[in-house]
Amino acid sequence: MDVKDFYYDLPKELIAQDPLEDRSSSRLLVLHKEDGTIEHTSFKHMIDYLNPKDCLVINNTKVIPARLFGEKEGTQAKIEILLLKRKEKDIWETLVKPGKKAKTGTRIIFGGGLLIGKILEVVEDGNRLIQFSYNGIFEEILDELGQMPLPPYITHQLQDKNRYQTVYAKYDGSAAAPTAGLHFTPELLHAVREKGIQIAEVTLHVGLGTFRPVKATKVQEHHMHSEFYQIDETAAQIINETKKKGGRVICVGTTSCRSIESAARRLSEEIDVVSTESNQKKITDVVSARSGQTEIFIYPGYQFQALDGLITNFHLPESTLLMLVSALAGRENIMKAYEIAVKEKYRFFSFGDAMLII
Repeated sequence: MDVKDFYYDLPKELIAQDPLEDRSSSRLLVLHKEDGTIEHTSFKHMIDYLNPKDCLVINNTKVIPARLFGEKEGTQAKIEILLLKRKEKDIWETLVKPGKKAKTGTRIIFGGGLLIGKILEVVEDGNRLIQFSYNGIFEEILDELGQMPLPPYITHQLQDKNRYQTVYAKYDGSAAAPTAGLHFTPELLHAVREKGIQIAEVTLHVGLGTFRPVKATKVQEHHMHSEFYQIDETAAQIINETKKKGGRVICVGTTSCRSIESAARRLSEEIDVVSTESNQKKITDVVSARSGQTEIFIYPGYQFQALDGLITNFHLPESTLLMLVSALAGRENIMKAYEIAVKEKYRFFSFGDAMLII
């Protein structure tokens, strides 16, 4: 499978630069995966496509102000870093620009010395391990010095950093927002629950794995960067009960999808290894509570074990996210839907409109 099979033309003016004033007023393209039919509506009407037996799976990760601007000690050369993943208390895996100025041993000064980073090691893909030193509480210093890590295709300044955060964000750790969730308001979530639809919360801290460009020419040759995910007992129980009752598990965003599919795949592997009387309960489940790192890469040919439907934004050409939605709805259906979305002038990417695949 060629990466170029997932290319489409996107006029630059369709890349959303600012969030809408009302989160839930974005447009929603509904794609029926069985026959490829398409409907157009508003996001606040997504509830009309859900049934009381269904459950929504949301990613409650919280974006940290992960972009820092500093100076190289001694030369005052400008250096920008993006915090990707906490490895130990004060050691982070980071993306550094420009990399040629960031050799092992380099010290970077942030905020006139409020925060100092020392490069310990160059690791996979040229990322750097940086150890930070400071007085006080790291999160408070980061909140003072850091900026929200908006994607490079967004050139406008974000006026309210909470708009790059879901209303249900809880746990610090992401270098990017799970953007499908940006469309939800507290009122819409209340309406979902009022209809009898359960909401399962999972956590996946978004790092490079989700957004790293595909450099390989063949899809199967791409390797995902690992990201931390966690599913607790409550979320696992909601998902498993939904399946047993004949409801649909509908994920909000590709990160929620990758979380539950990672857990489902791990559980099925465990069941294959051990099949005893004490394991019979597990055999009827599709997921179980767990946490760890995932490198799951979903592309056409993948057999979904837990997911039935997906709420997602419109993704970049030739991206792993476009491959994931193609695995769910079929590449031809997705490419046709994207062609229609361009023609109908939907807004694309992080602050753009949404798609519901059912």
